[in-house]
Amino acid sequence: MEVKITEKDNVMIAALAGRLDTAVSQEVATALQPLIDNADKTLVLDCKDLAYISSSGLRIFLTIRKAAAAKGGKVIVRDITPEIRQVFMMTGFLNLFEIQES
Repeated sequence: MEVKITEKDNVMIAALAGRLDTAVSQEVATALQPLIDNADKTLVLDCKDLAYISSSGLRIFLTIRKAAAAKGGKVIVRDITPEIRQVFMMTGFLNLFEIQES
């Protein structure tokens, strides 16, 4: 699992690649801490290269959303694959997050 965070025009972008499962969730949560620290900004979770997300991964997304809501920020989930979209649909995440396609 790879996480790359960049900032451009006051937007924090986290590019996620690989499998976000229970085995790597703690490591990914730590890597995504800068998003929580800057939750007053627009936060983009770029999922173009995210192959799989487990319930542990979904919990990380919720934590980021909660931090953004508390600090007046915004979370955008970008470019989810059909597989991830199906997980989001089954869990109700499509209603919780702004989903964008590039």
